[in-house]
Amino acid sequence: MLANNYDAASAQAIASLPAAHAIATASYAVAAAAAGTTDSALPLSTLLHSAKTIAAAIQPTGKPLTIDIRDGATATTPPWRLSSKTSSRWASMYSTAEAAQRIRTVLQVTRAAGVPDFVVNARCDALLEGGKLEEAGATTVFVWGGPARGGISRKEVGVLVEAFAGRLNVKAMPGGISVRELGEMGVARVSAGPGLLVAAMERLTRENPGLCTVHHERFALLQMGALQFTVP
Repeated sequence: MLANNYDAASAQAIASLPAAHAIATASYAVAAAAAGTTDSALPLSTLLHSAKTIAAAIQPTGKPLTIDIRDGATATTPPWRLSSKTSSRWASMYSTAEAAQRIRTVLQVTRAAGVPDFVVNARCDALLEGGKLEEAGATTVFVWGGPARGGISRKEVGVLVEAFAGRLNVKAMPGGISVRELGEMGVARVSAGPGLLVAAMERLTRENPGLCTVHHERFALLQMGALQFTVP
């Protein structure tokens, strides 16, 4: 299970947990936290700066880091564009051959750079394409299914696990199949996506309705649960 972070602080918090064996980012959350924008508009320079900051923050833990780079943000040059989509807005699909070649290119570059165990988690939206991406060297294949349909169904998970010999990555969905069940079904990797950022922002607004307002002649500066700082 990957609890996707969005900045150095959230990455350190997750990395401190004994159960967190690897650290991951979520492009949607990084875009919102680092640039106040959408992941489709996230500049590559911002994405890379965030990745370097997070990597430095968790480096003392020695835990591996996986970065969600979508289609390479606004980059247009391989090997950054790993997604099966052709544009930053994902208007259409790359051909299976082109998507597979992008993975091979990335692995060639990383091996040449002295990183032989570089891991590629390749997103796809088709069973046939997923198999081809796996053959090209993808460690796992991510199949989401989209927000409108609530991810992928239990039946689809079963088909995909069998097709990819368990090398499947899915996103945990609220009210969906539990992480324990997904593991029992043979799924290799489960991602939380931007869920932690969404939860943090909801808690901030829910628990701090009086933030920066005057109350009994004092300024309420911050209130998170039982912790409260005030200025006389």
